[in-house]
Amino acid sequence: MSIFITYGALITPLGNTTVENFNRMLKGDSGVSIIKDSGFNNEDWPLGMIKSIQDENRYNKLLSDLCHQLIKEHGKGLFEDEKTLVVVSSTKADINALPNDTFASTRKILNDQLGLKNKIIIISNACISGVLAINTAVDYLHTDKYDNVVVIGIDALSDFIVYGFQSLFALSNEPSKPFDKERKGICIGEAAGCVIVSKKRLNDSYAVNYLGGSSSNDANHISGPSRTGEGLFRSINKTLERSKVGKAEIDFISAHGTGTNYNDEMESIAFDRLGLNEVPLNSLKGYFGHTLGAAGVIEVISSMKMMEHNIVLKSIGFEEQGTSKRINVLKANLEQPTNIILKTASGFGGGNASLILKSVL
Repeated sequence: MSIFITYGALITPLGNTTVENFNRMLKGDSGVSIIKDSGFNNEDWPLGMIKSIQDENRYNKLLSDLCHQLIKEHGKGLFEDEKTLVVVSSTKADINALPNDTFASTRKILNDQLGLKNKIIIISNACISGVLAINTAVDYLHTDKYDNVVVIGIDALSDFIVYGFQSLFALSNEPSKPFDKERKGICIGEAAGCVIVSKKRLNDSYAVNYLGGSSSNDANHISGPSRTGEGLFRSINKTLERSKVGKAEIDFISAHGTGTNYNDEMESIAFDRLGLNEVPLNSLKGYFGHTLGAAGVIEVISSMKMMEHNIVLKSIGFEEQGTSKRINVLKANLEQPTNIILKTASGFGGGNASLILKSVL
């Protein structure tokens, strides 16, 4: 059975539509900026903040805005269909609701605004949540109960998350530089994105085929990845096998690339073990910051735009190789056929996930 993925909607620090975001990315613009007094000792940290959101509850506002965009782009019929399922990827949701259910407002906003007929599925598995959600969506389509699965990835900035990464000494005091020799750590961001995963191509807009995906957990550490890249290595190997794609067929890799020493080093080792050193590669964290549960979804959307326009965007902040294994990180935009792409993600708890997409010709 063929599985199609089409654009849903996208809101990031760079813009409120997929087109607006991609145009800014083509110019090399970054949505990361210095936010005053954002640290727990009033430090000024670079963050990917959506400046237009002024509401006290940033998460609920962002989700509501995404719903408006979805209705504007697709109408309500798709979402009200009994054969449509919604899967939400988020690491925290409305963290302000603690100690109560942080996903209660997620269910209410989506049900109220989209008129859903089915129970919402929540996936919260650290930073692999977005890629895992798309893989899970495909699994649901294979049950024959649904024709469409709407995958929403969303996370908003909060003191909780900024202070948490600060306490781990993981934050960079400048925009992150994934895979670069001078990288200093992670920059946190916020975003909401949506893709629609379907058994049939929904309309005449650009679409890709989902070829395969998988996940693997190396169980190395609560926050540190395997030093050998074992979990990522196994996930990509399984994804290649399920997709029936050879390594030489991959046109580019959208890597996780957080800008931390251990993550970037681990990824380079995994790609080296797989013989993918020469494949053009980027990390999109320099454009948005690391958006956690939204990252996999918004980076798939961005990768689809690259496939649509046959261009691979540069990895902002990268100048000199900073990993023990050489990989082909792009310092400039590369125009080339981009028919088949590999998307990877890694996260706390040893989680790793990947998927492969192919352009619909």
